Amino acid sequence: MQKLTVSFLALILLVGSASAHTIFQKVYVNGVDQGELTGIRAPSYDGPITDVTSNDLICNGGINPYLQPVSKAIIPVPAGATITAEWHHVLNQTAGDPADPIDPSHKGPVISYLAKIPSATQTSVTGLQWFKIYEAGLTPSTQTWAVDTLIANKGKVAFQIPSCIPAGQYLLRHEIIALHAANSYPGAQFYMECAQLQITGGGSANPATVSFPGAYKGTDPGIKINIYQTLQNYTIPGPAFFAYSVVNIFYDYPFLK
Repeated sequence: MQKLTVSFLALILLVGSASAHTIFQKVYVNGVDQGELTGIRAPSYDGPITDVTSNDLICNGGINPYLQPVSKAIIPVPAGATITAEWHHVLNQTAGDPADPIDPSHKGPVISYLAKIPSATQTSVTGLQWFKIYEAGLTPSTQTWAVDTLIANKGKVAFQIPSCIPAGQYLLRHEIIALHAANSYPGAQFYMECAQLQITGGGSANPATVSFPGAYKGTDPGIKINIYQTLQNYTIPGPAFFAYSVVNIFYDYPFLK
């Protein structure tokens, strides 16, 4: 009876939030707002990618075409700076939306990657090499997901740009993976946009990289998973993140509150 109840609850959550999507649409650098959609390749539709073999997993923009005109801004970011990404359910968000910044049923991890690129505004994003600079998943002791924390922070999540990476132009791939329908594949929902950065300062570190598509598999335990149970652990998809000083987003950066 308990299993049937949990399964029924999962079905209700899935049906009730079928269109409860989200878009990454603003960047802050050390707390300074860079402007709505500035330097972000934002889609015109807030829907997910579900195929881990699709090129749309890189920066979106295929199934969900980019909003035109695509921003040509490149956001200046000192190496070592704190980036804050802000999500909302839809573009031109209005007050009173219970699914803003994302429906609470869409529990899962939040992940950020960087890829060095000749020109941050170039159209092609295939063949780039990505390294992970941030990840947050499940806190087993409280069963709290990174998405729960993002919602509590009104759509904001903060992370640090490594201070040791070379200066240059980069794409920031910032991602939520919603696991409310991930019992089978395809089921997990991938939400990601890419922001265009000019990183200054820095060093000469050479992080290990992965490719998209390719970094994720449909059988990965963090992608095909039943979250409607008490989980003792959760394996965040993709490679290990490139080590750096993780910020405390509640206490060190009060502008997130």
